[in-house]
Amino acid sequence: MGFLACLCRCPQKEDDDEEKEGEQFRINHQLASESCPLNNGSIVHIEGTQLIGRRDEAIIFPLHQLADATKNFSQDCLLGRGGFGCVYKATLSDGQVVAVKQLDLNGLQGNREFLVEVLMLNLLHHPNLVNLFGYCVDGDQRLLVYEYMPLGSLEDHLHDLASDQEPLDWKTRMKIAASAAAGLEYLHDEAHPPVIYRDIKPSNILLGEGYHAKLSDFGLAKLGPVGDKTHVTTRVMGTHGYCAPEYALTGQLTIKSDIYSFGVVFLELITGRRPHDSNRPPDEQDLVAWARPLFKDQRKFPKMADPLLHGHFPRRGLYQALAIAAMCLQEKAKNRPPIREVAAALSYLASQTDRNNTTARRNRAGPSTSRVLDDQMNQDTTLSSQHEVQMSIHCQTNDVIPEVKETSWSSSHCVGRGRVAPNGIDRERALADANVWAEAWRRQEKVSKMR
Repeated sequence: MGFLACLCRCPQKEDDDEEKEGEQFRINHQLASESCPLNNGSIVHIEGTQLIGRRDEAIIFPLHQLADATKNFSQDCLLGRGGFGCVYKATLSDGQVVAVKQLDLNGLQGNREFLVEVLMLNLLHHPNLVNLFGYCVDGDQRLLVYEYMPLGSLEDHLHDLASDQEPLDWKTRMKIAASAAAGLEYLHDEAHPPVIYRDIKPSNILLGEGYHAKLSDFGLAKLGPVGDKTHVTTRVMGTHGYCAPEYALTGQLTIKSDIYSFGVVFLELITGRRPHDSNRPPDEQDLVAWARPLFKDQRKFPKMADPLLHGHFPRRGLYQALAIAAMCLQEKAKNRPPIREVAAALSYLASQTDRNNTTARRNRAGPSTSRVLDDQMNQDTTLSSQHEVQMSIHCQTNDVIPEVKETSWSSSHCVGRGRVAPNGIDRERALADANVWAEAWRRQEKVSKMR
């Protein structure tokens, strides 16, 4: 039976009793030795909606094949553990290396999350979303088979590093952030209706060769509001420290909830700090609460950077990165930028890192060449005059965090998409959009100096 386009209730009906939602999905249990297809006949359609990017249906793997591929789920093949269960590295009979995620029967997630992930990953396809190869349903066993990401998760490269493990450099951090934002942009802007990821965190950002980042673990994903609806009401789920404040308080979920969560992850990338760390002094245990007062004093920005960077980061790039994080972390959801703007800004930062490296090499070649490149970089900042953004500074409260007016993010911004590696007109648009952020920071610096 083919996969249907939608996997949740009509948005007109609140699902505060979401824990019962799994009863809608029934597994056709056959013989225990066979993996059976999913029965999605009871999944409700939402009129006028269609998730794009449909691919061929996922492969149904027999349990014995996955047991053989993981050496009977040996600890030697274990890659990690999560809310869903254990993840194993597996080698299929044809030699293909994959990752196998096995549902923990006593874990935090169950049949509903399993089905949501299968359906989402089968319907949505993007270079920055992990690829699903197939699944297995055998008795009480639930397993997912997806592409193997050799560098593990972002979490593995940010915290508790081994003594011989090199920390991520600034360029790589910006590249990872830009890649993750591109995946989120696809979910928000290109899927219809938009998909709210709801569980953005470093352990769900997987890294391939060259630190190419992909979003994974779609068990908590929800379809966004459609029609005249402004939000989806659901019980609060996700990871403590990453949930947007309005969602944690009211259960009202929007795509701007994802923007806040992404802001926490990006701030984590910049600072190297966990969202909550009880080992730090009391006033530093909450990452966002610690960062907010520091956003007000740009002289303290260098101190916010991860000490493992050892000061090896572009000063301008750090300021711009903190500007992006601050805007994503606005307390009012309506003041947070759309993901398209975030993706464009991060694309700009990643490209500037490459350009700075080129400039450093040219400096060794001769001062005249260096000046030419510097002039070119300065000319790039004038592109922002093509795009005017209404912004205000909390002068009365000495707050330098830009507050974006509600009218700033108009529907006209939905034309065109930011890309991690834009070319031609797309690249020029991305640079122009991103330079709006840089221009905003220059204005803030001038205001700060006048105080």
